Amino acid sequence: MKSKKTSAGTTVIIQLLSGMALFGSATPLSKIIGQHFYIFTASALRMGIACIVLAPFTWWMTQCFARAKRSDFLVILAISAFGMVGFTATMLFGMRLTSGVVGSTIMSATPAVTAGAAVLFFGAAMNGRKWGALALAVAGIAAINLLRNDTDGAGGAPLLGAALVAAAVCCEAAYTLLSKKLSNDISSLEATLAASLVAAILFVVLAMLFDPRPFDLSKVEIRASAALIFWGAATGGLAPVLWYNGAREAPEALTAGAMAIMPISALVLSYVLLGETFRWSHLIGFGLVFAGLLLMIKEHTRASLDKPQSAKS
Repeated sequence: MKSKKTSAGTTVIIQLLSGMALFGSATPLSKIIGQHFYIFTASALRMGIACIVLAPFTWWMTQCFARAKRSDFLVILAISAFGMVGFTATMLFGMRLTSGVVGSTIMSATPAVTAGAAVLFFGAAMNGRKWGALALAVAGIAAINLLRNDTDGAGGAPLLGAALVAAAVCCEAAYTLLSKKLSNDISSLEATLAASLVAAILFVVLAMLFDPRPFDLSKVEIRASAALIFWGAATGGLAPVLWYNGAREAPEALTAGAMAIMPISALVLSYVLLGETFRWSHLIGFGLVFAGLLLMIKEHTRASLDKPQSAKS
């Protein structure tokens, strides 16, 4: 009898691909939102919308924190601080200053940066493919910034914007690595909802302290409001549900391969939603980072295929 992990049906594949595509949309949407909202107000609203979407799924699909340990809640606080508050704020501030294509390219380096952070902070093994992926990611980010045209649609400080998006990548890597510290008694959905609730509260406090007119939405355009609602509901709420539900049923190799959809979605939507002009420098930089991503996918696939063999030995 085959286990669920040895094959994946059409529904599972659709869940993985659509989840990653929704995650990818966050980069261009962040630029639209950052240009029309106060940062902390937008972030608080995003987390609030995400919680509204996540709550019923958590109620129906989990045991609602019944088995969670005290240590899990400490990890959730760290996830909220880095993966929610840190990521959202640096992403919004960064995308105010740089273009969607540059932001998409830098976000594509997330798997390579995560692998590097795992080695640096958790003593994970590093091999040639991981080093190659990290090197390609750095080269791609450098290329797209060095070859950048001053009319590429960035703000007044594009290098600072790129640095802030890179900080968002580091926060995303922290999110991924901290999630591995959760016990098996709490699900990814429960952790995501709890971290989003904590982040929503923190962002409300930050908005009241630092935004000139917190939660004043009277002059916000309909397009920006729609972007914010979609950003919260789809990328903060629905995408985790689709991704985690699909990943639970899919082979690890397929899960790793689906990661390639996120940067493609981010890049394509940067052209469609932001109207950015295609340049060959984009292709060079994105191509290098994407090649690094493919190396990481190959590494994940190889590792998942080696697990049954090591278990038998």
